[in-house]
Amino acid sequence: MKIILLGTPGGGKGTQAKLICDYLKIPHISTGDIFRSKVKDGDALALEIEDYTQKGKLVPDYITISLIEDRLKKEDCANGFLLDGFPRNENQAEALDLILNKQNEHIDRVFLIDVPEAAILDRLAGRRVCPKCGESYHIKYNPPKIEGKCDICGTDLVHRSDDQEEIILDRLAIYKETTKPILDFYNEKGILHKIKGDDGINDIFNRIRKILDADG
Repeated sequence: MKIILLGTPGGGKGTQAKLICDYLKIPHISTGDIFRSKVKDGDALALEIEDYTQKGKLVPDYITISLIEDRLKKEDCANGFLLDGFPRNENQAEALDLILNKQNEHIDRVFLIDVPEAAILDRLAGRRVCPKCGESYHIKYNPPKIEGKCDICGTDLVHRSDDQEEIILDRLAIYKETTKPILDFYNEKGILHKIKGDDGINDIFNRIRKILDADG
């Protein structure tokens, strides 16, 4: 099954992505992970991506689309995948359709994790991430076992610069402006599902699972 997971920054879609991928046994393809991996290359493209992400800006479409297309060609995507953080606008959605159409494939389901703005600000203010492996925590809702340390690799956790309130509000404004055309795009295809996202993690996942099981 080929799935897109949409949601506001800090809306919890990363957590739901992992649960869905474990349930369906498909790879979790996150643009954030792809960008972090690419930055390690240290080349000109890596520096360009890093400059955008450190300022809380979106990486340009031409870079993002190219990296996603390369990732979808890998063997582990043959039986499906989940896209997290892509597409971010209508141009990317149309480009994804073209990429998949070349292989006579299509997106099966699009889930939107819908969370109120006030809840987003609360979540991101307390979010801490591992700069080494990308694992994410929350000081109140999902704290690490050892305060300030990543459970996976033991690295010191950081409060990202783009999780500051002023930058969060800018990101939310950009998100609202660019996401509506995507929602319309997939709603017209009849594959968009809006999921109430301000409840517990398991409650949210159970709503998604019911839809997936109905497809089964």
